[in-house]
Amino acid sequence: MENLKAQILKNKVPTHLAIIMDGNGRWAKQKNEPRIFGHKNGVNSVREVIEASGDLGIKYLTLYAFSTENWNRPKLEVKTLMSLLVSSLKKELKSLQENNIKLGTIGNLNDLPKSAQKELKEVKEKTKNNTALTLTIALSYGARDEIVNVIKNISKKVVNNQLAIEEINENIINNHLYTFSLPDVDFLIRTSGEQRISNFLLWQIAYAELYFTNTLWPDFKKENLYNAVLEYQNRERRFGKTSEQIEKNQ
Repeated sequence: MENLKAQILKNKVPTHLAIIMDGNGRWAKQKNEPRIFGHKNGVNSVREVIEASGDLGIKYLTLYAFSTENWNRPKLEVKTLMSLLVSSLKKELKSLQENNIKLGTIGNLNDLPKSAQKELKEVKEKTKNNTALTLTIALSYGARDEIVNVIKNISKKVVNNQLAIEEINENIINNHLYTFSLPDVDFLIRTSGEQRISNFLLWQIAYAELYFTNTLWPDFKKENLYNAVLEYQNRERRFGKTSEQIEKNQ
């Protein structure tokens, strides 16, 4: 694994990595265990990916933990997931501090149980001055919901003469997103073999490289991330330009 890590060029790692953590339920089913068994083991993969991201010098890591659609899952699973969130935050606070990691969130946190809101607020406050890595957890998050909120908030400013229609541009929209303090996503990983975005960061991934792996989330470890980043480094990111233009500017 160290040999794999040594192949990665530190000056070419993605600045902002986003991950759709998928496959916990299927992983548990393969082992004849309840779905929550997969979620609990998925926490270990979260820990490994955070550590590996920090080691590589990735500055921003955003994890899709719970979507707006996930509220439709069985009530017991949702309740257990929320309890797991609270317990994980309590356990990981010391590690976040020791590794200089700042915790942030995106999504409608008002939908979460009060205990989860309280724990999130405390951990975010205690880590707000950390600078090595910004870890953002997407909770009760949906990209379409986010975009609708952006339109509503910008419209209010136009109606109240705080903003002219002619002034609306990409920067204005960016500044009204949940991710206003984060750069665009460079690299998006989805585990479990599914090849779709599932309403995640639709605006922010406009020019992101997409990487799909059959590995189920509880099996996704540091080595898997290193392999993904190596593939990212072998791709040519053109942002609408030609290969010749890219080469000329290098």
